[in-house]
Amino acid sequence: MVIIVGAGPIGLATAIELQRKGISSKIIERGSLVNSIFHYPKDMTFFSTSERLEIGEVPFISHNPKPTRREALEYYRRAAESYNLDVHLYEEVQAIDGEDEQFLVKTDHGQYAASKVVVATGFYDIARLMNIPGEELDKVRHYYDEAHAYAWQDVLVIGGGNSAVDAALETYRAHANVTLAVRDGHIKDTVKYWVKPDIENRIKNNEITGYFNTEVQEIKPDEVVLKTPDGIKTIPNDFVLAMTGYQPNFELMTRFGIALTDDSKRMPVYDDKTLETNRQGLYVAGVVCGGMDTNSLFIENTRIHAEHISNDISRKLATGQKKPSLT
Repeated sequence: MVIIVGAGPIGLATAIELQRKGISSKIIERGSLVNSIFHYPKDMTFFSTSERLEIGEVPFISHNPKPTRREALEYYRRAAESYNLDVHLYEEVQAIDGEDEQFLVKTDHGQYAASKVVVATGFYDIARLMNIPGEELDKVRHYYDEAHAYAWQDVLVIGGGNSAVDAALETYRAHANVTLAVRDGHIKDTVKYWVKPDIENRIKNNEITGYFNTEVQEIKPDEVVLKTPDGIKTIPNDFVLAMTGYQPNFELMTRFGIALTDDSKRMPVYDDKTLETNRQGLYVAGVVCGGMDTNSLFIENTRIHAEHISNDISRKLATGQKKPSLT
């Protein structure tokens, strides 16, 4: 039995590849199926085409050139059902005891014996904080859902990436008074190509107020303080949408015994070919492998992790081979 921690696309893909090799698995997920995608904005459209999001050779048919969040949720449910995957939702893994071939995975619901464990927890659970005064106020949101709640409100959106641009445009079109604060001097080049001209034109036409090379210094109940190239500016504010990015649960990985690199990326230590970590028999998969470099790995370029891991586990279970741990 292999325990997979995380029911995102790559966790599901790993279970599918293991099943194809006759290896049973159980997926344990603290939230809903593909929990990160579920918490994306309701009207979000993916950058990737549907084919690049497919797993297990289950066709992903979209009605649009780019699939939507709703279509992806339906697709991954169908993929899990197609292979009758053993998925335990709303169950949180708390500890991984034991050793290779004799792991004991403890959750808030019970415990499971496992020969191998795969950690595929993604990076969407923990927001990157700005650590500025007022960030703890109720009006500050690090996750954006939909625009309606912000109609006719003074909204500050922080960030220059896809999440910030989507939030700024959608709240603007819901009749919010939107200000966009970007630390860099321009909108990021990675913003979806069909959206980037839209936000740039809204700023150029003064329909959205854009501050570049700007940092938020303080958030107050009714205003925010910005440090701009032209000096300190204080503007009225009802809501702050801090689209400053997210990060893996480093505390969880450390608790599982996974070593992290000591540079700014804090990547888990793993074998590039097998995805096995420094802890023998324990693997990492998906975007969590990138550490703080969350813009380098996506569903489409980590699907191959499922094959690498299943191949390695299959070979080791067949031969009884153990491999020296990484240092």
